[in-house]
Amino acid sequence: MPRRPLHGIRIVDLTLERGELTGRLLADLGAEVLRVEPPGGSPARSMLPVVGDQSLFFTFRNAGKKGV
Repeated sequence: MPRRPLHGIRIVDLTLERGELTGRLLADLGAEVLRVEPPGGSPARSMLPVVGDQSLFFTFRNAGKKGV
């Protein structure tokens, strides 16, 4: 598999709902994205639709990121 364009780049993601997709796209391009959530977690964790205890909105927008 060829290296992705942002391989080796580390990004700290401090965004909330409106900026989460940007971090996801950067992760898809190979960057290591470190997501930092506010105390109590991101408000997006409770956005609908929810399956089990997981918000699909949150899961989709934060795929490929590492959480802190």
